[in-house]
Amino acid sequence: MPKLCPKIILEGTRLTNKTDVAFALNRAPRLVGSRRYEYHSPIISAEWCGFTNEPWGRGLINFDASEESLAQNTYGTWVQLLENLRYYSWIVDRFHVSTQVYQRLHHGRSYDFRWLEERLAKIGFVLVLLRRTEDSFAEARCERLKVSGNPSQYDDLDVFIQEQRAFESVAEKSLLPTLSLDITSKTIDAVVDEIADYLYATRRIYPDY
Repeated sequence: MPKLCPKIILEGTRLTNKTDVAFALNRAPRLVGSRRYEYHSPIISAEWCGFTNEPWGRGLINFDASEESLAQNTYGTWVQLLENLRYYSWIVDRFHVSTQVYQRLHHGRSYDFRWLEERLAKIGFVLVLLRRTEDSFAEARCERLKVSGNPSQYDDLDVFIQEQRAFESVAEKSLLPTLSLDITSKTIDAVVDEIADYLYATRRIYPDY
């Protein structure tokens, strides 16, 4: 069996099941092989708020103007690591597209990540944009409130609709091969299967696609 090295960046606004999909992708035999026991397999995220010493603080997505160089350096560090370990599987739960969307909507700032995408494309990364129909956000919010530790962030659903449109706009301009996937009413397993089908069809499931 050839080595499997899926490299997937999951993007989309909140309530699109990105994290659940990320964990499921990392367990799917079609993507990571058949495992007899659980071992280290990385999921990384730009959503980690490591720039400030506070809950739900700032990080790679929501940094302020004084942290621009820190954010750029951190992206440079990540992509160098991914290049060094190109013969491994990588699932990324939010990355540079989330940064572009957040910074544009909240601070009016635009960031050019062409340099990053060019390097990611060379080692086989694909962008998967998860989205849902606008009228389905209310039901998704009800489910999320059952488990959320920060429920106030879901008060205004118009924010998510605006964000989703911004994600679609940014993804359309991406240099990465892109799969736009409507997850409305789909199970996590069904979404994983569609992503796997895409990776096999494009041969980007393999390290030397």
